[in-house]
Amino acid sequence: MCLILFAWNCHPDYALVVAANRDEFYERPTAPMSWWEDHQTILGARDNADVIGLRGTALGLSLEGRFAALTNIRAPSEKNPLMRTRGELTAKFLSEKHAIDEFVMNHQKSFMQYNGFNLLTADLSDPKNGELAWVTNRILVGEKIRQRKNISPVKIKPGIYGLSNAMLDTPWPKVRNAVGHFAQTLAMDHGKLNHPEHYLKFLNIPDAFPDAELPSTGVSLDWERALSPMFIKTEHYGTRSSTLLRIRKDGNFQMVERRFSAKEAHETSVVEGQLKRSTQVNS
Repeated sequence: MCLILFAWNCHPDYALVVAANRDEFYERPTAPMSWWEDHQTILGARDNADVIGLRGTALGLSLEGRFAALTNIRAPSEKNPLMRTRGELTAKFLSEKHAIDEFVMNHQKSFMQYNGFNLLTADLSDPKNGELAWVTNRILVGEKIRQRKNISPVKIKPGIYGLSNAMLDTPWPKVRNAVGHFAQTLAMDHGKLNHPEHYLKFLNIPDAFPDAELPSTGVSLDWERALSPMFIKTEHYGTRSSTLLRIRKDGNFQMVERRFSAKEAHETSVVEGQLKRSTQVNS
């Protein structure tokens, strides 16, 4: 997942709203959003690649009210292909019962077994009194990304945020632009879990940004340009899915996933329900 926009306890009806794009190589196998066979209360797409560790998801929700989402931190010089798959972090959090602080404490040592990651974790078992935290195993020192030795969750205050492949709210142009679209769309959302297309529309914007605005993350300038839009499309790599998750303060939720291949969009899946109870519709 390379772009996550989220609104936390700043809407009269929603506890959490998330709009996200997952970017990946088109050839990487991924199961569409569904209830997991081995954890039937967990909802989300699932990585089907041959990986080291548990197969996880870029964004998922459990009926117990646990939410997790993940982005990679773009640092090509330190990427190690022998590390564990970062997707298992979401799988572990969604399937465990520990509080966020306890989860981080229990896995503190193992976080060094992954390449750089951003992990959002939320406990919405009581949506009116939920908790959301950002966890990362990297730190920004000047303009350099370094390993973080001591990891603790950063509790998120009510507001609207953007997360891509750097630190939380790093002002990459696509993050700034996307947060603006997201905030405007959220302001027009009356809390009825309708019109998901308003969110999916701006997630599909393919506009790149001027070279002078692009970050320098260790990839070539051509790749910085290709990766700069909200919706990415190259020959072999691009936005594979757009996801919208809205959780009301009364526990009603809706998750929408629209999937893409190298050539076209596939069907859109919609899951609606109440935490602890849900139904699914495909179109």
